[in-house]
Amino acid sequence: MDFGRLSDLRYVDFRLPPDHPDTAAVLARGAISASQTRNVYVGCPIWTNKAWLGSYFPAGIKENEYLHYYARQFNSIELNTTHYRIPDATTVRKWRDAAPVGFRFCPKMPQSISHERELYNADDLTLTFCRAISELGDRMGMAFLQLPPTFGPENLPRLERYLLDFPDYVPLAVELRHPAWFADAGLRDAVYALLEALGKTLVITDVAGRRDVLHQRLTTSIAFVRFNGHGLVPSDYNRADAWAERLAAWLAAGLQTAYLFIHQKDIMHSPIWTQYFLDRLNKLTGLAIAPPKIIVQPVQGSLF
Repeated sequence: MDFGRLSDLRYVDFRLPPDHPDTAAVLARGAISASQTRNVYVGCPIWTNKAWLGSYFPAGIKENEYLHYYARQFNSIELNTTHYRIPDATTVRKWRDAAPVGFRFCPKMPQSISHERELYNADDLTLTFCRAISELGDRMGMAFLQLPPTFGPENLPRLERYLLDFPDYVPLAVELRHPAWFADAGLRDAVYALLEALGKTLVITDVAGRRDVLHQRLTTSIAFVRFNGHGLVPSDYNRADAWAERLAAWLAAGLQTAYLFIHQKDIMHSPIWTQYFLDRLNKLTGLAIAPPKIIVQPVQGSLF
């Protein structure tokens, strides 16, 4: 994720801002009984991580086995491959069958819908996409609509119409990137209220160069967080602590589900950050989410 990435972090305030005032009410409405399960899903954007061969993946596996092993290290994925093409149903079923029960896919909406057509005249493509990913069955998390930085508030009527018509059998998270969505408090809160009324989850993005998209406004009882790290520098760990504390507080207040997706330039850093983050979160919440771990590789025997 290059959006908002900076090379110089010296002047970035990485502290999490306080919750938006309306977040507490959303959490209260999502409150469930103590006996019901709250879920936290953590993952990366892709599973074809060749750098993990011999560590988080067994050495020598074939590429069509990567998803099987990825899904036993992480319990979710921000599925970026669907951003570039709409998969056929057979492919989606293969993905579903490669992942264990409890795993969640969050397919990214195709760029043909979000970036090329910018939601205009995209109903047929949207229906085709939603029908395909519905083959994920109980491994379906939520679809993820990332709007480009050129898609500004002048397109609000188009966005509203698109969301109103979006198939209700697919949960949807929406990421807004144009700075103007966040510049005016009145517009910002009106858009937040619209997403809340439509039952769509607003994506929260934690990235160095755009702290405005770290709005801390939940619009549903689901949190969808995209985290952009910087190679395991000290601020990465401080931010892991802060996110563990914030998610623990949200879960205690009524949050039902959290998705957190890690973007690191070096894919070897993602499992390490996740191990640290989940250790903190598990201790704070009493959850027992298994972190990724190095696989013991078979040792080749020798004759003499």
